[in-house]
Amino acid sequence: MAESDVSVGQLLLAEYQTVKDEQKTRIGFRDNLLYVTLTVVAAVIAAAAQAEQSAMLLAIPPVCVVLGWTYLVNDEKISAIGKYIRDDLGPRLTQLAQAERAFGWETAHRTDPRRSTRKAIQCAIDLLAFAVAPLAGLAVYWGAGQTSTGLLVVSVLEALALMGLATQVVLYARPFS
Repeated sequence: MAESDVSVGQLLLAEYQTVKDEQKTRIGFRDNLLYVTLTVVAAVIAAAAQAEQSAMLLAIPPVCVVLGWTYLVNDEKISAIGKYIRDDLGPRLTQLAQAERAFGWETAHRTDPRRSTRKAIQCAIDLLAFAVAPLAGLAVYWGAGQTSTGLLVVSVLEALALMGLATQVVLYARPFS
C-alpha cells in the first residue's frame, strides 16, 4: 500500500481506536484504585487494632492522598478523551463522511436524566474512600491519647493534605457537565 492510499478517514478511525483503547485502559486502572484503597485501609486498620498502636493509622492518609490523586487524574483523562471525541474527532469524521453524526454513544449516554444523580453519588463515594475514611483514622489516632508532638504535627499535615484532595474531588466531579 502506498502512502497516498491512507485516507483521512482511516487516520481518524485509527486515532479513535487508539484513544478509546487508552480510555478503556484508564477506566480499568481507575476503578481498581478504589478497590486497592479499600484493601489498604482495611489492612492498616486491622494491623493497628491487632498491635493496639493507633499511630499505625497515620499510614492511611498518605496512601489515600496518593491513590486518590491518581484516581482523580485518570478520571479527568477519561473525561478529556470523551470530550475530545465528542468535540473534535467525531465532528471531523462526521464532516468527512458527510454523515449526520459519528460516535453517537459519546453524547447519548450523557443525556440520561439520572446522570447528575450518579455523578453526585460517585463524588460522595470518592470522598468517602479517599478523604472521609482516612480523616476518621486520624480522629481515632487523636482520640486514642497516644499522640506525640512529632506525630501530631504529621497528622495535622496529613489532615490538610486530605482536605486539599477532598476539595479537588469535588471540583473535578462536575455533576452538571
